[in-house]
Amino acid sequence: MPPSQSTIKVVIIGATKEIGRTAIAAVSKARGMELAGAIDSQCIGLDAGEISGMEEALEIPVLNDLTMVLGSIAQSRATGVVVDFSEPSTVYDNVKQAAAFGLNSVVYVPKIELDTVTELSAFCEKASMGCLVAPTLSIGSVLLQQAAIQASFHYNNVEIVESRPNPSDLPSQDAIQIANNITDLGQIYNREDMDSDNPARGQILGEDGVRVHSMVLPGLASSTSINFSGPGEIYTLRHDATTVQCLMPGLILAIRKVIRLKMLPKIHNLATSSRWKPNACQ
Repeated sequence: MPPSQSTIKVVIIGATKEIGRTAIAAVSKARGMELAGAIDSQCIGLDAGEISGMEEALEIPVLNDLTMVLGSIAQSRATGVVVDFSEPSTVYDNVKQAAAFGLNSVVYVPKIELDTVTELSAFCEKASMGCLVAPTLSIGSVLLQQAAIQASFHYNNVEIVESRPNPSDLPSQDAIQIANNITDLGQIYNREDMDSDNPARGQILGEDGVRVHSMVLPGLASSTSINFSGPGEIYTLRHDATTVQCLMPGLILAIRKVIRLKMLPKIHNLATSSRWKPNACQ
């Protein structure tokens, strides 16, 4: 059946990365959405469905020409969204190009600079175009951080323990963001040994004494736990991410939301996920 007029046409930039391939399948199966383009500099000409491991081809080749895909969507006057999984250095130009063709954008790019987000916000406000810069697409990660903020008002001791499969960029952006979220809330944590420089006590993040302990354990799920303690009790929050699939429900929600926006909203900075490395097409 041909797509209805209300179908959201989705273009994925970074289509051959693990998250891009997973997103192709998720968008193709989502109600009211249709994959309209797969953009990458690798696997040019291969079918998007095939590189994503889908049972049937989607008859949408991987291209490196974003302009051509955007032009086709604009010509059909369909509602479209660009999902950007590319690199921090290309995000601004991608969002600007999408806006020129009337498409809003969802950006999920680990390590994007705050200056870039500020520039995007100013551009989107001036152009009256919607954009979501998602620090995380994991619903579980968002809930973990919201719960941590609530708990931080009731406990004076807190330590973050995380595990990641590789040692790059530790402590993780997740841990850094958790510490940022519970800093400047009027609490000073771990007062008893706040000034300790013993390496076994972990690294202090921020100025309020939040400590993080990072483990590198290949084969173990990426995990983040926040341990609070008070007189006679310990309160632990934990989130495990086993595969990139955990980001897909949040992605679908973001696509549905961004089509109604006319600016880049000032979202509280939740964790930027850096759990998965881009994989070459197979």
